[in-house]
Amino acid sequence: MMPGEWDVCITSYEMIIREKSVFKKFNWRYMVVDEAHRIKNEKSKLSEILREFKTTNRLLLTGTPLQNNLHELWSLLNFLLPDVFNSADDFDAWFNTNLCLGDNALVERLHAVLKPFLLRRLKSEVEKRLKPKKEVKVYVGLSKMQREWYTKVLMKDIDIVNGAGKIEKMRLQNILMQLRKCTNHPYLFDGAEPGPPYTTDEHLVYNCGKLVILDKLLPKLREQGSRVLIFSQMTRMLDILEDYCLWRQYNYCRLDGQTNHEDRQRQINEFNEDNSAKFVFMLSTRAGGLGINLATADVVIIYDSDWNPQMDLQAMDRAHRIGQTKQVRVFRFITENTVEEKIVERAEVKLRLDKLVIQQGRLADNKSTTLNKDEMLNMIRHGANHVFASKDSEITDEDIDTILQKGEAKTAELNQKFEALGESSLRNFTVDTPSESVYKFEGEDYREKQKTTGIGHWIEPPKRERKANYAVDAYFREALRVSEPKAPKAPRPPKQPIVQDFQFFPPRLFELLDQEIYYFRKTLGYKVPKNSELGPEASKQQKEEQRKIDDSEPLTEDEQQEKENLLTQGFTNWTKRDFNQFIKANEKYGRDDIENIAKEVEGKTPEEVMEYSAVFWERCHELTDIDRIMAQIERGEAKIQRRASIKRALDAKMARYRAPFHQLRIAYGTNKGKNYMEEEDRFLVCMLHKLGFDRENVYEELRAAIRASPQFRFDWFLKSRTAMELQRRCNTLITLIERENQELEEKEKAERKKKLPKAVTMPGLPTQPLNKTGQKRKNDNSIGNVEKKKKKK
Repeated sequence: MMPGEWDVCITSYEMIIREKSVFKKFNWRYMVVDEAHRIKNEKSKLSEILREFKTTNRLLLTGTPLQNNLHELWSLLNFLLPDVFNSADDFDAWFNTNLCLGDNALVERLHAVLKPFLLRRLKSEVEKRLKPKKEVKVYVGLSKMQREWYTKVLMKDIDIVNGAGKIEKMRLQNILMQLRKCTNHPYLFDGAEPGPPYTTDEHLVYNCGKLVILDKLLPKLREQGSRVLIFSQMTRMLDILEDYCLWRQYNYCRLDGQTNHEDRQRQINEFNEDNSAKFVFMLSTRAGGLGINLATADVVIIYDSDWNPQMDLQAMDRAHRIGQTKQVRVFRFITENTVEEKIVERAEVKLRLDKLVIQQGRLADNKSTTLNKDEMLNMIRHGANHVFASKDSEITDEDIDTILQKGEAKTAELNQKFEALGESSLRNFTVDTPSESVYKFEGEDYREKQKTTGIGHWIEPPKRERKANYAVDAYFREALRVSEPKAPKAPRPPKQPIVQDFQFFPPRLFELLDQEIYYFRKTLGYKVPKNSELGPEASKQQKEEQRKIDDSEPLTEDEQQEKENLLTQGFTNWTKRDFNQFIKANEKYGRDDIENIAKEVEGKTPEEVMEYSAVFWERCHELTDIDRIMAQIERGEAKIQRRASIKRALDAKMARYRAPFHQLRIAYGTNKGKNYMEEEDRFLVCMLHKLGFDRENVYEELRAAIRASPQFRFDWFLKSRTAMELQRRCNTLITLIERENQELEEKEKAERKKKLPKAVTMPGLPTQPLNKTGQKRKNDNSIGNVEKKKKKK
């Protein structure tokens, strides 16, 4: 970027971070930062970089200047005027909340300080035609499957729930998260979804209370001509909603933290365009709740609420913003008698406390917003007895209008209850919200005593179900059932040598050993039992085995001597471990690379391995599991051939350029992709060839080469790729190069065929090539010329 004929530079946060050295060169007259809450943490990378820019004036635009605590506001003011607001500690002391609550003069002082720096405008003040949004809390029940999983989660940590074990904050947070997953959809747990086969149909809906309501609500909204935004905290929940939309054939868009910038903008444009076919837009609350305009939608569904109410407000404001022509309706799904009720209740209290304190010019005390162990435990306990009491589904069969009416009535009742609470009541608000403290009895507060005794609010776990594993009739039926006893193992002669098939003894040895075994069984009077598993062939097989035993004879002295000699002729010093090493080495290097195979087989010389290899490939068909072994070796050899093919392709590609790092071009066709530039791809291909494609850890070395290259010092995207991602990209590029090489080869073959002269065919005569006939005629002419010369003489 060079100084020139331009007045304004519009850029993104990502570009600021990547090109900070370029932006630092300019003396800026004015810096305007949109979505300024991105720099609420003064230690964040973006905040530190922006503070380094030389600017005369600064302006911050934000919808939420204060999301959590006082320090965030100081961070924004420090960015605007670092000389005035230079100490966070002084600022905190100056506007101490505890002093602020009872001192009106201090409140006025705060107004006077902030007024010159803070210009606050509400949408209702700017756009009079924008109708206020209407929020309805829709209460839903748990399905049978949800109750089962909710019970499992509580029972797993019942000691913690009842306060009997060691209460750790992390463990409580984990229980809360598992319970929230359960209220969202039971399929968020591994093993909950019925299958295989896994299907997308009715079970997706009836196993989840919220999806039952959603399934009733969406058709009604579609009839009314509304368009819907669905916000959820969990991206895996968005996966389930995506399956649901595909099944119900709703046109949808999806946006979460994994969506890249191009797809993000494309989907927003598709949803907002005139007469768009998109009905649903699914977003994750954190990724989709900031900085986007979806005012073409007029219904917002908060599928699960955020701990921070400001996040949900930001999500609602994607639709409720200037440009909206309809009244925005917000449906907040809450699962009754579960932890979700308390999360929403607490968020409501936090929001109203912020409204009372912050918007009057005062600042919230951060301690009042933190969640302590007791509150988390009370949240987990809420509704536990109700869930344990039954296993039946609580999903209502009422139509959606009745459900919404009940939701509106309950929402109004809750609003009235919270409005009646004053500031001090809100600050002392507990998750249990009892009308009279349950800890007080006869004038004594037992709150502290409960902490020392451990078990205070005992929750009775559900009764253990006994499985009917003892029935009298079934027992005696099984006990008296006469079944055929299992056939005992056939006897073998003692001290018979153990021979393995991979030791490749002569086949004659196995004949002599079998003869020895049969005669030993004959001496014992052994009768072959009938093997019922063989079916109709059982009798025939039994007679054949019995005949061999009856006809057997003892080994003669010569046969005994022959057996002893044959026992020395196999590879007796090869163990199962040696054999496995030999097979793996064949898989790794291919059957012909004896030198490397010998290195892999420990304790064996190259000559021994060579000798064994020759016999193995001659007699491998005698092995019992030869099919598996050959498949293993052939897979390895296919990989070796593939590596050699890739190396040849890279060599051929490189050979076409004198300076490949500068000149190399890749024939992308339609597979260019959106993320990698050609300059990056060129470097990957050239460096991969230089390092050696088939080297171990080559992609780790490639990653290090990228980071060390000055060419990519500002290329954050490429420098942040993992070795696995680089391998995937290189595989794609190799495929393109192979295809390009193949096309060039086919082109060269076609050109060679064109250059070959065509044969001349005469009827009734053998075909002769043109050059030969031409040569013959030339010779004939030369003879004729000689004869003419003789006549002249």
